[in-house]
Amino acid sequence: MASVTSLSDSVQQQLATALSAALPDAGSADPLLRRSDRADFQANGILALAKKAKANPRELATQVVEQVRSGDVIKDIEVSGPGFLNITIADRAITENLAARYADSDRLGVPFAAHPGTTVIDYAQPNVAKEMHVGHLRSAVIGDAVVQLLEFTGESVVRRHHIGDWGTQFGMLIQFLDEHPHELDHKSAQVSGEEAMSNLDRLYKAARKLFDSDEEFKTRARRRVVDLQAGDPHTLAVWQKFVDESKIYFFSVFEKLDMEIRDPDIVGESGYNDMLAETCRLLEESGVAVRSEGALCVFFEDVKGPDGNPVPLIVQKSDGGYGYAATDLSAIRDRVFNLKANSLLYVVDARQALHFRMVFETARRAGWLNDDVTAFQLAFGTVLGKDGKPFKTREGETVKLVDLLDEAVERATAVVREKAEKVGLSEQEVVENGRYVGIGAVKYADLSTSAVRDYKFDLDQMVSLNGDTSVYLQYAYARIKSILRKAGEARPTAHPELALAPAERALGLHLDQFGETVLEVAASHEPHKLASYLYQLASLLTTFYDQCPVLKAETPEQVENRLFLVDLTARTLHKGMDLLGIRTPERL
Repeated sequence: MASVTSLSDSVQQQLATALSAALPDAGSADPLLRRSDRADFQANGILALAKKAKANPRELATQVVEQVRSGDVIKDIEVSGPGFLNITIADRAITENLAARYADSDRLGVPFAAHPGTTVIDYAQPNVAKEMHVGHLRSAVIGDAVVQLLEFTGESVVRRHHIGDWGTQFGMLIQFLDEHPHELDHKSAQVSGEEAMSNLDRLYKAARKLFDSDEEFKTRARRRVVDLQAGDPHTLAVWQKFVDESKIYFFSVFEKLDMEIRDPDIVGESGYNDMLAETCRLLEESGVAVRSEGALCVFFEDVKGPDGNPVPLIVQKSDGGYGYAATDLSAIRDRVFNLKANSLLYVVDARQALHFRMVFETARRAGWLNDDVTAFQLAFGTVLGKDGKPFKTREGETVKLVDLLDEAVERATAVVREKAEKVGLSEQEVVENGRYVGIGAVKYADLSTSAVRDYKFDLDQMVSLNGDTSVYLQYAYARIKSILRKAGEARPTAHPELALAPAERALGLHLDQFGETVLEVAASHEPHKLASYLYQLASLLTTFYDQCPVLKAETPEQVENRLFLVDLTARTLHKGMDLLGIRTPERL
């Protein structure tokens, strides 16, 4: 199916043509079209154009109106106030446009991006041998939604999970496992994520205790770091056990999150080890980095510490060791030259903004990034508790991600169970829907807030049936499905000849904006704008139900047309939620 030109795009094109006719010198003028409560759309670009052309805005607006052909799309256009244009769309045009979207069942008429490229997106970055906590949630959820959106609009997306799998702490762990070889043994062939994590946790605590109390063990552990960095085969084999055990745990958490993470996409810090020396050589030879007190540093005029002195990016320490900067810069080289990316996207905590600013600027100076190859940090804020402080347990510990997801599913299952009898859900459906509602609630709460802002984690609010929650949207979808099941012989069919009630027009015009919303959201990497669109859609649906009976409409044609409207709404909710990584159960 071809993409569908939205009504606002059609009006925009007609107005731009009329503007060029009325003001031949204006070039390609933007009429600045917006949705309006005075009419269907309002254009307010004429004021600025008139000022530039030293013309009277109302006179110019009147000339534009004379150039516009009312007809198929525009039913009525009038000048208002100092030179605004109020535009009303023909009912037939609304229904015909929606019918074209309805016919395209896969994409609902959503166009592909005009110039798709290749994006490498770095998200969901847990650490080996460590529990995932609430801080890991946002990177995974935001990253996954951006991946879905970019792929849907035609971008080639390479996923990268830059897990923390390297560093000095592994010396201690490897040495301990070498001396206690059965610590990671499994009880049976099937290992749960929980068992894997408790093995790692137990081993980590025991190794730490020994490291802090036994000087000889500490010396052996430090020697082991040198062996690891030198690539000693036995040491690497023991290190690999930690990575494999951690992956069992990671995959179990991502499965809980209803998220696809593929093994080949996990390229941890260790994946760039072979490139580190060359990265340093290239930076030093090109003069981008200089030696300072034995360390290899990049200096910046505009980055200063609290004492007012410039803060350098340290690429290699004076003892020859490499820091995060060397790994991150090597990853940029790999992503640009091997994966041929035009854009690099990092879904990383806002507190690392300074580090990434310095890394990106270094890569630009080295010529690895330029106008054609860009890097962008999609920074996100902190998850807060109900008290507005960083989210911790009562004991002041970081909240484990698994505990939080389990509780969300438990709460949601209780909400689903309350209504289950009325709908006739089986126990299996209650359990499955409880999972979709609980995980959806957590994802939606995250995605409906602008990523940069901190947000409060409040499970009571998240699983509430009222307000801006995913449960509200899931119920809107299930309610439509229930109506379609009850429709009997009546089939959803568009009837462009019918006049539309105000609530039908409002719903229809909003449905027609789905395509441009998806393109905009994908291009700006702002999933919260899609969440906001979907919430508005569900709210307009509620108003429509109040004012327009569906199955009891006045004529058979009106029943069919309203079924068509709600069915398209259901498909749009389903597709939109899917792009956010949230399921929409058929019965709730």
